Amino acid sequence: MFVVPAIRLAQPQDAAGIALMSRDQIETDLGWSWRRDRVLQAMANPAVNVAVLQIDQRLVSFGIMEYGEHHAHLALLAVAPTHRRRGVGARLVDWLQKPAQLAGLEKIRLELRADNPGALAFYRRLGFEATGRAAGYYGGVVDAIRMEKNLRTG
Repeated sequence: MFVVPAIRLAQPQDAAGIALMSRDQIETDLGWSWRRDRVLQAMANPAVNVAVLQIDQRLVSFGIMEYGEHHAHLALLAVAPTHRRRGVGARLVDWLQKPAQLAGLEKIRLELRADNPGALAFYRRLGFEATGRAAGYYGGVVDAIRMEKNLRTG
């Protein structure tokens, strides 16, 4: 049985690892926009949570969520290939979702690469629904699928 370790807010020393994981797991073939300095800016923003999950002091997952007035935006989420399909990503999304729910936000929105059917299936399992497509969203190269999850019941 795989036990998922604790999730915590990222610290400045995590920024380089997050940036590399974004480059290698999310931004493949797109150019690299989430570099260390951008990750540090997100960490410094009081409306953003940057969360990490490490195993044996090795980064295996991270997520970046921005909380707005009416909705939250999941800017990035990555799970190392060696730790996918073990509940790591779902647990991280749940952790990031809780502040949005506590604040009474209506929805969580996100975009994902249209060429990533695994991510699409993952988010659907978590209750997200596709709301549209944005042509060339990622650097004019790859389309995005827009998704959202309603946080209000009833």
